[in-house]
Amino acid sequence: MRAKRNGTQRQTALVTGGSGGIGLELAKNLARAGFDLVLVARKRDTLEAAAGQLEGKFGIKAHVFAADLRLQDAPQAISEFLRNENIDINVLVNNAGFGLGGEFADTAIQRELDMIQVNIAALTHLTKLFIPPMIKRKSGRVLNLASTAAFQPGPLMAVYYATKAYVLSFSEALSEELRNTGVTVTALCPGPTQTDFAEAAQMTNSRLFRTFGAADAADVAKYGFDAMMHGKRLAIPGFTNKVIAQANRFAPRTLTTKISRILQESRN
Repeated sequence: MRAKRNGTQRQTALVTGGSGGIGLELAKNLARAGFDLVLVARKRDTLEAAAGQLEGKFGIKAHVFAADLRLQDAPQAISEFLRNENIDINVLVNNAGFGLGGEFADTAIQRELDMIQVNIAALTHLTKLFIPPMIKRKSGRVLNLASTAAFQPGPLMAVYYATKAYVLSFSEALSEELRNTGVTVTALCPGPTQTDFAEAAQMTNSRLFRTFGAADAADVAKYGFDAMMHGKRLAIPGFTNKVIAQANRFAPRTLTTKISRILQESRN
């Protein structure tokens, strides 16, 4: 599906965490479909490198805005930048997020509060800012990055799993609210993926990553992009991930929680 033009202006997609990993791969899919882009991440140099790559390859316009979503006022700053640039957002991709492994009693509280701010608060704030104009235009798409972590508790990554449960619940509820508006909301729930996430979360040696391996970020992004463009509420790439997502339907929650812990533990 190609991006439709509104008069002479091409449609625009905003991608947070758009300078690498799944976010950059989603940006590539959007650019390939003809969308102009607004890429948001913390580091301007990596943003500009990604923007240059996308503009050169796909012939679109890629704006960049360096913002730290750990800061409460970052979503409003993004909105003001777009207003000043007279850019309407037709597609919102809430991709930015991070995790942290370890016993909750031992992990750094500031890191976890930052995680809640990025994974939950910023995502919610950005959605609040851009959904109303989409409703007025009777057209728009939102893709929120959840995870297979959303489907069960996650000992040794307790806060991260809880944030993704929020993203999934929020996305599904909002999708239902918007079902007659022309605006769709999709929750993408990948499992382990080849990005820098595991290293940043200190989970590269976990059984989850070493036993099941990691999917290719480009494949995950293509799956999520296609699901979003078809207006699907839920996108779970890969057979194993679909099984994991359904585990709580067939096994006691206490058991799936214990299994989740085993998978998060390091394998020596």
